Amino acid sequence: MEQLVLALVAFIGSHELLSHPLRKPITGKIGEKGFEGLYSVVALGTFAWVIFAFRAVPLEVLWVAPSWVWTLASLVMLGASILFAGAFLAPNPSLNITGNVLARSPMPMGVMRITRHPMLWSFALWAAVHASVAGTAAVVLLSAGIGVFALFGAKMLDGKKAVQLGDRWIAFEAASSFVPFGRGLALPGWKATIGGLVIFLAATWLHPRLGAPVVGIWEYL
Repeated sequence: MEQLVLALVAFIGSHELLSHPLRKPITGKIGEKGFEGLYSVVALGTFAWVIFAFRAVPLEVLWVAPSWVWTLASLVMLGASILFAGAFLAPNPSLNITGNVLARSPMPMGVMRITRHPMLWSFALWAAVHASVAGTAAVVLLSAGIGVFALFGAKMLDGKKAVQLGDRWIAFEAASSFVPFGRGLALPGWKATIGGLVIFLAATWLHPRLGAPVVGIWEYL
């Protein structure tokens, strides 16, 4: 467990440091391409450490989730899959450095009307679901780390985008919500819905093939 804690701290801490305070000085010394290479090596190395440490933790069951929790978890994961797919399908200024997306579409569209951080919230929902249904010490700790990584990262991203894009991001932030549905109910759009459904079906089909329980509709087929 100590190794898993250290690995999570290294993974989350290196990501936040390289993505925010250290990005500009490092890029100034080794260039954008050099920074991307360094970031990839650090991210892959620390994530590999997380996986190896996670697999080495002895099994310790904290609770057993009832069947209704598994059903609710599947529905939440479908929503997370829609957010994840929609992050790539809707005009998403979080994935765009120059701000051209906001110049073309200044108001939130698609899943961005639900939350301005759909991808990071999909990670946070994944973490909440797996912590609730797995009930083992290692999964709870890993899920907590992923949840912190996602939500703290989203908050840091707001600050970085405000500096990068100025008034355009501030206006977009005022018209959108950090928390899903914080500005009322909104539909993700048919493209995100279909894309999310495909991701959900594929991920739940792979679930038992990766050594995890049968979940989703496959439990009834």
